[in-house]
Amino acid sequence: MASRMEVLKSAVERVLGDKVVSAKIALGELTIVCKSVNVTEAMSTLRDHPELAFEQCIDVCGMDYSTYQDQPQDGPRFAVVYHLLSLTHNTRLRVRVFAEDDDFPVVPSVVEIWNTANWFEREAFDLFGIIFEGHPDLRRILTDYGFVGHPFRKDFPLSGHVEMRYDAAQQRVIYQPVTIEPREITPRIIREENYGG
Repeated sequence: MASRMEVLKSAVERVLGDKVVSAKIALGELTIVCKSVNVTEAMSTLRDHPELAFEQCIDVCGMDYSTYQDQPQDGPRFAVVYHLLSLTHNTRLRVRVFAEDDDFPVVPSVVEIWNTANWFEREAFDLFGIIFEGHPDLRRILTDYGFVGHPFRKDFPLSGHVEMRYDAAQQRVIYQPVTIEPREITPRIIREENYGG
């Protein structure tokens, strides 16, 4: 007898057809990969088809696969991962969509399908630099508007590019190049024979 996840997998593959690049069950969850050109149609089908009925998009996040699991990535670098929930069937689904261009990652927005994707897509844009085509208000949400770069990219420097500070003479916030010198912090270990005793 097939498990619930196997039944869901076969239903998703049958309903979406060639829009599914791959489908995998791991740790009790189903993950499918779709091409970015098909994402709007695939997501609408996942929401509207009565056999699937994924009414809610509960999370959208960006991913940088440039060195996934300490291995160089063979394929596109950036992906968007959607977590969907079907209240009707009490099931969850993870949908991964890779951006085709690593230098300028673009994926269609799903805000017209699920309103909740709005701020999630803004967050992925802000932190990873993924452009969501068709988003009604794509702008930074967590970093300052003058922020340079996208801090969750694996090639972003740990100390950043610029720092912000308040200048009392100018009575405003100013930006300047980072003045922090990189250093290695080694914790001091206390080893006394009779410590605490």
